[in-house]
Amino acid sequence: LNALPALARLQLWRSFHGIISRFIKSEHLRDALALPVLAIGGNPMRASALHAATFHQDKMGGRWWPKGGMGALAEAMAAQFEKMGGTLRLHDPVLHIHTHGDRASEVETISGWRERFDAVASNADILHSYRDLLSTSQRGPEMARKLAAQPSTPSAFVVHFALEGSWPGIPHHTVLMGPRFAGLMDDIFDHGVLPRDMLIQLYHPTVTDQTLAPAGKSVFQAVIPVAHLGKLPIDWEQIGPVIENRVLDEVGRRLIPDIHDRIITKFHNTPRDFALDLNAYQGTAYGFESSIIDMGLRQKPLRDAKLRNLFLVGASAGTGAGIPAVLDSAKQTAQAMMEILR
Repeated sequence: LNALPALARLQLWRSFHGIISRFIKSEHLRDALALPVLAIGGNPMRASALHAATFHQDKMGGRWWPKGGMGALAEAMAAQFEKMGGTLRLHDPVLHIHTHGDRASEVETISGWRERFDAVASNADILHSYRDLLSTSQRGPEMARKLAAQPSTPSAFVVHFALEGSWPGIPHHTVLMGPRFAGLMDDIFDHGVLPRDMLIQLYHPTVTDQTLAPAGKSVFQAVIPVAHLGKLPIDWEQIGPVIENRVLDEVGRRLIPDIHDRIITKFHNTPRDFALDLNAYQGTAYGFESSIIDMGLRQKPLRDAKLRNLFLVGASAGTGAGIPAVLDSAKQTAQAMMEILR
């Protein structure tokens, strides 16, 4: 509330793209500067101007890459957890979070393992947590119905590939813009169609971190936003290889002409994979779409309102999607859990 006068002066009600348009005349430059919101699943044409804080954060702290990739970050966090006395159970998915009264009481896994806990945190997809993991409680179905009514972010089609050769001239992160921007966003966010043109976010981490591949070889990741399964219920097993070739053809046309001759290995992930492997509702890649209210006045809950010792963490809880926001969500959740366990 104290910040409202300043937010009013900054025209909080405008869209992210709209606030950029106040200062930038070039349509192409406007679209390029609006891309940070798309990287966390927001529609730049209507997402809140509050996202402009991204530019300030980048200016103050820069952008960081953990040596060894995101897997190394996860391993470091797991090692710290075990150092503190924690125990990891892997390859045994949670089946149910059992409740007793107003508390989460036990966690049960597919193997039949059960254990009682004083507090429980779920970093699963938030709708999966309520609809499936808490299906035996009254609270689970009640919250699942409410959450299912919220708008979801799009999904993503991701092509992972390794190539023979090195490309010092291709930056760690490049965006290959298509001929449209606003119309493409409408197709992905609203119309639920699979357009012929595409916007490709190309990641080339070996230009920054050479430990990720043997000498003389490079790894890439190409990401294109696509509508989630609720808007685009197509057969991704059939269409996936077609889109993969389109993406590689476009990268080859614009950056690496002999890309197909250099491919060592490749595979892709589709919205179907997000739904099946990660239990992501409708195969979304970034959780629920954040509104101005969610960002400023009504943060998504880190703690359930009725189950007093149940906590939530991840893209659909706390501060939203993206690695920095999710790590911040984890830190806040851990602090909240410690407060009730003292």
